[in-house]
Parts: sequence; C-alpha cells; structure tokens
Amino acid sequence: MTAAVGTVERSRLWSHPELGLHAVVDATGSVRLGRPDQDWARLVPLVEATATGHGRLWSGERFIETAIGDRLTYQDHATVQDGGMERTTIRLADALTGLAADVVFEVRPGAGFLRSRVRLANEGGTPLRLESVTTLTLGGITDEDGGLDGLMLHWADNDWLAECRWRRTAFRDQVVPLNRSAHGHEGRGCFERSSQGSWSTGRHLPVGALTDRDGGAWLWQIESSAGWRFETGEREGAAYVALSGPDDAHHQWHHTLAPGEEFHTVPAVLVRTGRGGLDAAFGELTGYRRRIRREHPDHRTLPVIYNDYMNTLMGDPTTEKLMPLIEAAAAAGAEVFVVDAGWYDDDAQGWWDAVGAWEPAPGRFPGGIQEVLDAIGRHGMTPGLWLEPEVVGVRSPLARTLPPEAFFRRGGIRVTEHGRHHLDLRHPAARAHLDAVVDRLVGEWGVGYLKLDYNINTGPGTQSGLESPGAGLLGHHRAHLDWMSALLDRHPGLVLENCGSGGLRMDYAQLAVAQLQSTSDQQDPLRYPPIAAAAATAVTPEQAAVWAYPQPGDTPDRIAFTLTGALLGRIHLSGFLDRMDDAQLDLVRAAVRVYKDIRPDIPRARPIWPLGLPAWEDAWIAHGLRGRESTLLTVWRRGPGPGHRTLTIPHLRGVPLRPIVLHPGTADAETEWNEAAGELTVSLPRPDTAVLLRLAPHT
Repeated sequence: MTAAVGTVERSRLWSHPELGLHAVVDATGSVRLGRPDQDWARLVPLVEATATGHGRLWSGERFIETAIGDRLTYQDHATVQDGGMERTTIRLADALTGLAADVVFEVRPGAGFLRSRVRLANEGGTPLRLESVTTLTLGGITDEDGGLDGLMLHWADNDWLAECRWRRTAFRDQVVPLNRSAHGHEGRGCFERSSQGSWSTGRHLPVGALTDRDGGAWLWQIESSAGWRFETGEREGAAYVALSGPDDAHHQWHHTLAPGEEFHTVPAVLVRTGRGGLDAAFGELTGYRRRIRREHPDHRTLPVIYNDYMNTLMGDPTTEKLMPLIEAAAAAGAEVFVVDAGWYDDDAQGWWDAVGAWEPAPGRFPGGIQEVLDAIGRHGMTPGLWLEPEVVGVRSPLARTLPPEAFFRRGGIRVTEHGRHHLDLRHPAARAHLDAVVDRLVGEWGVGYLKLDYNINTGPGTQSGLESPGAGLLGHHRAHLDWMSALLDRHPGLVLENCGSGGLRMDYAQLAVAQLQSTSDQQDPLRYPPIAAAAATAVTPEQAAVWAYPQPGDTPDRIAFTLTGALLGRIHLSGFLDRMDDAQLDLVRAAVRVYKDIRPDIPRARPIWPLGLPAWEDAWIAHGLRGRESTLLTVWRRGPGPGHRTLTIPHLRGVPLRPIVLHPGTADAETEWNEAAGELTVSLPRPDTAVLLRLAPHT
C-alpha cells in the first residue's frame, strides 16, 4: 500500500496467514499487529519506546502506552524475497523528535513464526537519549471465548544446576481483573521476566508462552546475551505481549542517538499454533532455530563426546591420568575427547584467579600437552580443550600488560568479580590476544573442539566514555558473537561448545553461532532428568549437551540411568571408564551404539512431552522426538511409588504400534499400546530407572 496516510481507513499493510496476523494502519497513521476487524483499543502500537523527556502516557511498570509509540506514524513499507525468507520493512516516524523506526518482519511461507527487529534512526536535529525500545509487540490475545479466563501463562526459571524449570499458571492468577470500566484506566502492572547482568539465563529463559484450552499457543523467544525482558498483561480485555532487549530500569541501558545515528534492537521471534499446545509450538520454534543458526557439519554428524571433567578429573588433568581415559573413551566409541579445565594450571596458589595466557602447564604434562593431543588423535578422536576466553585472572600478567581499555570498567574502575577481570572484545588488543590464543590451539596444536566456558556475572556491563553499562554490555556481546563467527570463518571445521557455568548463557544469540550448548553442571544423575527432558525448550536437541557420567562403583541400573538420559541430545560421556570391568563397559558401549544408530534422526525431529513439561520433583518424566518415520521416547522413573505410568501421544492415535526398547537391556521395561486412545503404558518395576523406546508403525 502506497496511498497517503490520510486516505487510509484501517487498511492492511502486511499479512501472515499462518499466524493469522496483519499489520494494520488506521486513519491517524498508527500501525498495530492484529486483525483488521479487531477492537483497535485492544492492540498495541507496532513499536513502543521511551526516551529521557518522552516517557509513558500512563505511568507504571508497563513498557507499553509510551508517548513515542503513540506518535509513531506510518511512512511506507516494502517486501523483498531472500533465500526462501520474506522480509518486510515497515517504516514509521515521530514528527516531534525526528525518530524513525524501521520494523523488519521476517517470515517463511508456510511456517508459523514471525521474527522481528527494529532499526531506530535519529533524523531530527537534537540528540535523543533512548531508555527502552520494544522489538515486537502484540495485543488482542484472547482465549477461545474471546476473554482471558481460559488463558494459561508459561515461563521457565533457570539457575545453576537447576535449568529449564517450567512454570504454568492461569493468566488470571498473575494478571487479575480490575474492572477497567469503573476506573477508566488499565492497571499499572504486568507479568514480566528479565535477565540480570551478563548471564542471560541466570534467572530465567528468554522464552515464554500463552496457551488456551483448545490447544492454541503463542510462544516467544528473545535473542540476546546482553539484557532482555518480556512482559504480558491486560489491555481492554485482551492480553498483550511486549518483547525487548535491555532497558534502563532493568539493565542500566540507555543509548544516546545523535542526529544521523542509528540503533538496532536485538531480534525476537513469535510462534503461533492453533492446536497441539506447547508441543506443537516448540516444534515450530525448533524448526525456526535450525533455520537461523550458522551452517556447520556438526549439526548433522553429532559425534560422541567424552569430557574428562564431570564427576571425574574435575579440573585436575595430567598426562598420567588422561592416557588411560583416552584409551577407554575410544574403546567405548567416543569420537571427540575434551581435556577440560586445569590443563594450564601450574600455579601453587591455584588457577582460578591466574588464568588468561592459556599456556600448557609443564608440571601436568612432562612430555608436553602435544603428547596428550597426539594420543587422542591416534585413537581416532578429535582433540578438544576447555577455554574461558572472556576472563583474565587478577593475578595473571595479562591483567597488567593489556591496556586498561581492554577490560570492563565502570566509573573508570576496572570491574573485578570472583577473582577475574572481564575482557571487552570491542577493543583491538583484547581481540588480538584471543585470536592469537585460538589460532595457536587450533592452527598449531590441532585442537578441533573448544568448550567456551563463562563463569562470572559481571553485573550491568561496562562503560567506555559516556556510554551506559548496559550499552557497553550489548556492544561487547555483539563483538563476542562477531569474534566467534570469525574463528569459524578461519577454522571451518572447529566446533564451539557454549557453556556458561552449565546453562546460564543459553540464548539463541549465542546458539545461532555456537554448535553445542551445555545444559547443566548438575552432578547428581537423579536430578538431571528434568533438565535433560526440558532442554529442548531452550535449544535444538542436536545442540543440547547432556552429561552421562557412569562410574565403576555404580549399579547396572545407575549406569544405564545416566546413559539413557543423554541419548536424545548430544551425549557427553564422562566418568572413570578406565576403571570399569568388562560388564560395565559393555553397558557404556551398548548405549553409544544405540546413540550412533539413532543420531541421524535427531537433527530432523521435533520435541514432544507426553506427560507435559517436567516439574523438578516429578517421579515420572517423559521426553520424545517426533520424526518422520518413528518417534523416539525416553521415560524416567525416579523414586518409589507406582511402577507404571500411562502417557498420551496424540499424533500416534489410531496408529498400530509395536514399541521397541532400544536401551537399556537391564530395564525390564514393559509397554502396552492402546491404539484407539493413543495411550502408551510404560512399566518400570524398579525405581531410579529409565528406558529409551522407538515407536514406529507396525507393518
């Protein structure tokens, strides 16, 4: 549409049939997402922004109903096709400040997602100090009856050792009815979740959802390692959602746009499914995540990884300890062997606050670390190393030799956290240092896998000159992504694992570049199942690294339990395999063989949860992968209680099946399939056991 704004009467600018959404402009030039026939007051301006001197029209905790958002009016729009994606840019402008906003929608025909970004440009004559800006807003969400009583709200709490803990509650339990007609205004509050500091998922996942009783779902994701926030609340009897990157109130972010300057928001995506609930929505989101990430062969080959850390060497590797583990890991079927933390440690006071140079410790490797790396290669495995690139210990010589501007600073003082300083990868000296380190490890030593860890939360960020800490963190975050991309450009076969003290930086800004994601540092195998089962809500299954750490002192059931839980993701073997007897090693080898058999199916499958997303203390947990020809299903039983559980699998209702136990042979599992009801009853006679099943049509 190119007609003048004054002639427009609730016209459609853009449509997404799969989501049932339209960008609609009214006679004043205001643009909102919704339906042309929808109550206009229920919808939200396409962009909401606050700036110093330009706040909200209704003061409160909500980041909608802003003065700038109310003034932004339609200018023009255009659509282009790009590699199977359709990209539409809708241009808005605020006549008072001169702020222009280009809203970029990306969709794929036939797919149920909408990705959004916003470019802000100051086309006025005076600086504008931004304090918040939305990437995507949507109003008019209701249940099947046109109200809010049937909506359910979903979000995920996240913590070290306790990742991906999903919560579910009625929308009305969090956003109570206030009788707007009696007061003439909406409430001042909302339901919100946000990040804090530099651990993007240290408190919550940047993912949330609304569902209705008929199985419809709205699911969203924000892609940022440097501050994010989502809110939902009530507007004129309907729900709205606003997705944002960092803001001043939550992240100490503000950004001054001088005339002629521009700012780009972090991306966000919205998924809509009309039936199938969260399973269908996460299936669509999984497909989207696969489309936006960097292409890499690791996503297809899924090699088996052994890592010496978890419940094994725990940061104390030596040549003497590693050599038998290398032989045992290769015999078990591992294809990558990672020497984790400690390989650089020769410091009598400990390595934690002395890291930064990343040179091998002679005392740990009398014949040199190359002897260990060569041994890994001789056993047919790719050598890997642990690295925490963004930090420099306070006792490291680099803390004195690198320029002060190469580190995070606030108020001119260098940031120190848990004995470390933090590099600012916008500075050329910081980047040159890390480039030299990685080019030595990969180019000279032959390392093909790097586990990139991140074990401190720096707080709000860094200040260079007059910038805000949150703006500095966003700048570093974008430079960090660029640095990782450049590494992969120079070393195309290199595999990068994203680890943030387990899963504390588990966002799709990182995962669009890195090949794998650590899901947890959880060392208790009985506590891992709810994390492993829910990991696919945060990361594609083929990127989800799940520990499997069998030990020689474990019972056969315990060995099988820890191995089974990793088979629908990226198996990360650990444990003292070199001390196991033949029967125990056979259990490990059997699990690895099963994994290698099923791994071609994992990158094409979509996740399902026949018992719903797991709660932390659930006795029975089920997680599956729905493929084109069969469904893979892991079922865990923890603790005492009934020895059987019935699971509903709607997509297989009416299909004749013969469930096949893939692993383990020691489970004594029994199954019964009710074809008409689409129900599978699984019996596990002993507590703390698990089973992997294949469900395929019986012919």
